[in-house]
Order: sequence, then C-alpha cells, then structure tokens
Amino acid sequence: MKNSKDQLTALLAKTVLRDRAAFEKLYKLSSPKLFGLLMRILKREDLAQECMQDAFVLIWNRAGDYRADKAVPMTWMGAIARYRALDLLRKRKHELPLDEAILAEVPDESQPQMDDQLVNMEDAQRINECMAGLSRQQRSCIQLAYFDGYTHPEIAQHIDSPLGSVKTWIYRGMSSLKECLS
Repeated sequence: MKNSKDQLTALLAKTVLRDRAAFEKLYKLSSPKLFGLLMRILKREDLAQECMQDAFVLIWNRAGDYRADKAVPMTWMGAIARYRALDLLRKRKHELPLDEAILAEVPDESQPQMDDQLVNMEDAQRINECMAGLSRQQRSCIQLAYFDGYTHPEIAQHIDSPLGSVKTWIYRGMSSLKECLS
C-alpha cells in the first residue's frame, strides 16, 4: 500500500484532471488534519468550516500548481488553509471577539507574508534549503507556528520550553530566513 504522501500526491495529480472521486478521497484523507489546523488558528468551528471550504476550493483550482519535488502534499495544502484562515482574521479583525494571543499573530496586510511565499511553489525549494540552515529549535518552532498553526503559548507548552525562548527562536529563525531568502 502506498504511503500517505504518495497517495495524496497521486490524488492531487488526478484532481488536476478534474477527477471528482479522487478529490473526494483527497478531502476525506486530509480534511481532519486541516480542520485541526484551522481550529487552532480560528478557535471557532463555524469559521474553521468556512475556511476549510475556501481552502478546498483553492486546492481544487490550484492542484496543477502543486510540485511534489518542492513540498509534501500536506505542507502545500496546510499553507493554503492557514493563509485562508489568516486572511479571514485580517478581514474580520474588528468584528470578531478573539483572544489577544491570536490577534497578536495576525500579520498586518501591508507587510509581505511568509505564507505568500510558501503557497508559491517556486520558492518552496529555496525555503526548505534556508530552513535546513536554522537551529533545531528555530526550525521546530517555525514549523509549529507557520505550518501547523500553533500560537506561541501553544508551542511553548508543546515543546516544554519558556515562552520567551520560543519567541526568540521564532524571531531569530525568521530573521535568518529573510536574510537567506533575500
């Protein structure tokens, strides 16, 4: 039996050909993890469902943009879902009573976004190369924050490290990534 990565890659390839059965299977296999990511970011089931629907519409329409040699399928789909969630938070920033930890992590629309680069598969290889140059702590914290949707306090709890250390690792890691990518 194929491993999950190969199976998802094959399903994305069939989705490019507008194979609805393959897309349905792709949804069934990946939606639980993507929904969990969206719930961690949005904290509301209705918003997570809305974002998941938007993300899968984008996945359906952009399946041809996926490059197996640049990223694993869940990373690519997770970046799309996370970007949709952050976009929703930016649009509704003043409408939603969200906790300060989440709002602090919603970037300003005027700033270039790391997620914009991640969705662009042309840059994914370069990002992977730059990520390899980070320390283990920086790489782990950035992975949890930008790919898995954890907040800084959740990362600190998850890796059993002080919040200040987590913020420092993310800040220094992002600075190194920006320098490497420029």
